[in-house]
Amino acid sequence: MSKDVIIACDFKSGEETLAFLDRFAARERKPFVKIGMELFYAEGPEMVRKIRGLGHPIFLDLKLHDIPNTVKKAMAVLSRLDVDLCNLHAGGGRPMMEAALEGLTRPDGSRPKLIAVTMLTSTDQTVMERDLLIGRPLPEVVMHYAQTARDAGLDGVVCSPLEAGLVHERCGSGFLTVTPGIRFAENEKGDQKRVTTPADARALGSDYIVVGRPITAAADPAAAYERCIKEFLG
Repeated sequence: MSKDVIIACDFKSGEETLAFLDRFAARERKPFVKIGMELFYAEGPEMVRKIRGLGHPIFLDLKLHDIPNTVKKAMAVLSRLDVDLCNLHAGGGRPMMEAALEGLTRPDGSRPKLIAVTMLTSTDQTVMERDLLIGRPLPEVVMHYAQTARDAGLDGVVCSPLEAGLVHERCGSGFLTVTPGIRFAENEKGDQKRVTTPADARALGSDYIVVGRPITAAADPAAAYERCIKEFLG
């Protein structure tokens, strides 16, 4: 997998999602898209199959977090979908991540890439200490989660662009960093706290940037996507 921009298709219905993706129908190389909880819970696995059928690479962003056996069984079900990338919460611990890998791996040995969410980009030091009772510095916690994910055999992590370079230093250049919290310079942060521009994410070492509202809510989403590609990939 090479560096790329992933569009977060956080829509409430399949109809709205497919209408949005139709804007890219003429593009030879279809954009990488993220299917998150809102769309998946609304439309189910069939929507994943439809989007795959249109030629889009897919990041299935369901952030599993449960006891190891439950996650293993859920991943075994998700492995039947033809997606490129899926995830879980690193906070579930190494046994859960190892069980997830086992469940995700198909009988022929193939599987989607599996990455772990470290800390949500809506979480800052204050929230982490006040609500999660974690007193360590946030970057230290992210690095520990990333290393645990690597030791469990995962392919990478979801982290802030601000932490991408540090993750590569700790876990190696081939360990993927998938980074949400991307805004153009003129955009408001919204509910994200640890954010950067596409160009800054590139400089900081992100492998993939996940971009939602700056593209999906733009007056011209196709133009906004091309701008992201240009700023991130150069």
